[in-house]
Amino acid sequence: MEVLTDKSIKTYDYTSRYAPFPFYFNNEDNKYVYGLTSQLSLNTEYTIHMVKDTDTLDYLAYYYYGRPDLFWVIADFNRIQDPYIKLSDKFNFIYIPSLSGVRYI
Repeated sequence: MEVLTDKSIKTYDYTSRYAPFPFYFNNEDNKYVYGLTSQLSLNTEYTIHMVKDTDTLDYLAYYYYGRPDLFWVIADFNRIQDPYIKLSDKFNFIYIPSLSGVRYI
């Protein structure tokens, strides 16, 4: 008998780092197990931003989206795992995905 059954995908009507969010039911302990979310698809329209010494992910999210809390969109699209890195030490330019075109793998 399969241990993990009833796979479901929870989706959201808004841009979320948790969408789509897979979960399963564990038959052995009768609890739900939550899976990992998907990364943003690289087949999304984007703008190229030339990185300046003072740029941070939250600043770029505020500048391009008007919302610094969407820093994770830029980080995920550029496959940045540490949101505190100094961008100018690692990048000459960074891709800013179009929010209207964000899709998940």
